[in-house]
Amino acid sequence: QGHLVEPGGGLVQPGWSLTLSCVAAGFTFSGAAFQWFRQAPGKEREHVATIYSTHTLTDYSASAKGRFTISRENRKETVYLQMTKLKPEDKAVYYCNRMNYKTWGQGTQVTVTS
Repeated sequence: QGHLVEPGGGLVQPGWSLTLSCVAAGFTFSGAAFQWFRQAPGKEREHVATIYSTHTLTDYSASAKGRFTISRENRKETVYLQMTKLKPEDKAVYYCNRMNYKTWGQGTQVTVTS
């Protein structure tokens, strides 16, 4: 199954940018698809973005489209989520997932507040 680790996260002000990382190990990274999810307090976990093994094929939730960019660097076995124009409602714990597997990162907190 392998595992995923998400360093990063943090506290930023509205309008700022932040990039999350997801470092993978224990499986063939290049052939895998990955997703970012998030879970805000009192809410269900929701999908944010997906990137398939072909780097150019991506998918975004409505709230992420136009502000967030998912990317991958196979050489470093890392998936990124670049977030721009952050809003207070983006505050959540963000999780990385290997698509179609029960392989999740531990989650990283993103707080957007002035």
